[in-house]
Amino acid sequence: MSDRPKALPLRHVLTLPTMGAAVRIARETAQQVLAEWGVNGGHPCVDPALLILSELVTNSVQHAAGLSPTVTVIYAADADTFAFAVHDRHPYRPPLLSTVTAGDATGLATVMELTLGLGGTAVVRGDADGGGKSIWITLPL
Repeated sequence: MSDRPKALPLRHVLTLPTMGAAVRIARETAQQVLAEWGVNGGHPCVDPALLILSELVTNSVQHAAGLSPTVTVIYAADADTFAFAVHDRHPYRPPLLSTVTAGDATGLATVMELTLGLGGTAVVRGDADGGGKSIWITLPL
């Protein structure tokens, strides 16, 4: 099984300074693009997706700002999938699955529990130069 996302025809990219306001702007942008793409705001995956997105952007703001002046969010979708990635230039790649198996009470554990509970996937992809990473979340619609 490949950890590469399937090609999703709908795409929006947002790059922001790695500061607290990025969390709110990333959420608001997600809501706007989902509405533009015809996804009902009451869909069962929307609120959890916004929470997951908020947690990932918050982590970039809190832990990566020193090495990454910007955080980029990539939103993508098709008729049955919503995916998003949060990218920063901090080289640390968190072990996503171990947060669930260890029973951690961290934000990433919440991300993983929500993602897996919705039947989604989460992967961390490092930049080619090793200097950053993207965390991709893919959720069924």
